Amino acid sequence: MKGFMFLLGIALALLACSPPPLASGAVVEHTFHVQNLTVRRLCNREVVTAVNGSVPGPTIRMQEGDTLVVHAVNLSPYNISIHWHGIFQLLSGWADGPNMITQCPIRPGEKYTYKFTVTGQEGTLWWHAHVSTIRATVYGALIIRPKSGNPYPFPKPDREIPILLGEWWNANVVDVEAQAHATGGGPNNSNAYTINGFPGDLYPCSENKTFKVSVEKGKTYLLRIINAALNNQLFFKVANHHFTVVAVDATYTTPYKTDVVLVAPGQTTDVLLQADQPIGSYYMAARPYASAPGISFDNTTTRGLIVYEGSSAATAPMPALPAFNDTPTAFTFNSNITSLPTARHWVPVPTKVDKHMYVTVGLGLDRCSTTGNATCQGPNGQRFAASMNNVSFQFPTTISLLQAFHSGVNGVYTTDFPSQPVVKFDYTNATAVNNDTQSWFVHKGTKVEKLKFNETVELVLQNTAILVVENHPIHLHGFNFHVLAQGFGNYDPVNAPKKFNLDNPQIRNTIGVPVGGWAVLRFQANNPGMWFMHCHLDAHLPWGLAMAFEVEDGPTPDTKLPPPPADFPKC
Repeated sequence: MKGFMFLLGIALALLACSPPPLASGAVVEHTFHVQNLTVRRLCNREVVTAVNGSVPGPTIRMQEGDTLVVHAVNLSPYNISIHWHGIFQLLSGWADGPNMITQCPIRPGEKYTYKFTVTGQEGTLWWHAHVSTIRATVYGALIIRPKSGNPYPFPKPDREIPILLGEWWNANVVDVEAQAHATGGGPNNSNAYTINGFPGDLYPCSENKTFKVSVEKGKTYLLRIINAALNNQLFFKVANHHFTVVAVDATYTTPYKTDVVLVAPGQTTDVLLQADQPIGSYYMAARPYASAPGISFDNTTTRGLIVYEGSSAATAPMPALPAFNDTPTAFTFNSNITSLPTARHWVPVPTKVDKHMYVTVGLGLDRCSTTGNATCQGPNGQRFAASMNNVSFQFPTTISLLQAFHSGVNGVYTTDFPSQPVVKFDYTNATAVNNDTQSWFVHKGTKVEKLKFNETVELVLQNTAILVVENHPIHLHGFNFHVLAQGFGNYDPVNAPKKFNLDNPQIRNTIGVPVGGWAVLRFQANNPGMWFMHCHLDAHLPWGLAMAFEVEDGPTPDTKLPPPPADFPKC
């Protein structure tokens, strides 16, 4: 008996010294009804696909550690899937959402419940459709606040304001994409940009379609800026005001002061704005950064209003926005962001690299004769295409990549994606590249790169000058990555590594690879599943500017991908 009491005493003492069990987060639940909505914009009435009757759709607000449950009910005439852009989906890859990558689409009249826990992330992310161009109107903010009692690593703002930058067509966006696919040419340009769904008073019939926000002099506001546009990076400014950047892609940054923000499609940027100007009204405005010379684009400007309380001003100053092709301003902003090592969830740069990859990204051509269409409208009478390392990605049609991977189904994809360019050339020399017309044509395939669990990958993304030189926003699902360096021209493997930032590089999920240049990324493959990497320009994704990573299961039960949920969509 004495021995038992002695052991019991030791057990109780150890229990008293043990940390308390982690409190489970809350369950945040939403129902998304995806259906047709008639909207009047730019003097026209358009029937669009929308969630819960609004564009943008509902803002999701949660805390780090919470579990999100979204019942997606497809009442639209189109296939639907929802991607939770920037969410790691740790061991919940079935909920990631990209059509035919992790799931088959939700068919009209069907439903599916997305469920996942958000762990180790705070800040501004967003959700959007991942089928066709429907994300032009099916999108919304996803805001993750710190757990209760955890302050922001910057002065607490008096108010938080989501700013969703979008793009609008006077047309059915599904038809816009279908026409481009049928002809082999580029899609029609949009007719307007929007701020929180409103085009602003520079557009016709839009005097009452301008986003307005009221501020109080002396207070500080956190603007959560999201670029939900389909095909354009956007400069954003507020007249007579400055910003302090405090986060990008839901990772905290060293505070960076600027009067202009550049956001690529898919990126988010959190800025503090101080209402420190004389009482009055001030325009906020956004217009594109268009890096590709000679390529048409929507060159319009959207604007909203910041109105100080007590203002009676009848007019408002307009910010001086950068020129459409102001690459120096774009590069200055993109290259000056650094991470904040003292912040929660900060991850140091992995020092040991297991796999080196060098991947060219850019446009190309597909031969018109392969389609049976004799009137292709791409360059030289061919069809536009795009590729990574000259592989133009082809989506599977009968089963998603993740289902094939998890179930061991052969013949859906191959694991021979080239980790180096198959043919080496002077990638950014437009004259040399465009004199070699045979290099324009891509090879099609559903090829993925196979990674071992916990492998560290260093990835050089190299733009090319084939057909056109431009900036490509590349998004990686399932992971954040460190941006070690970026620059112009061809990547120099001897001298560029000498300038790598291995201390506090910016951490992102979407990178705008500089026009005619390169970027070096590093990430750790600590999340089993099938993870898509693609250009976040919707004009380029159907052309094949994408690939995927197959990440093997880890060695323990808590590092293995579980089976799909029972209601998983069927193909």
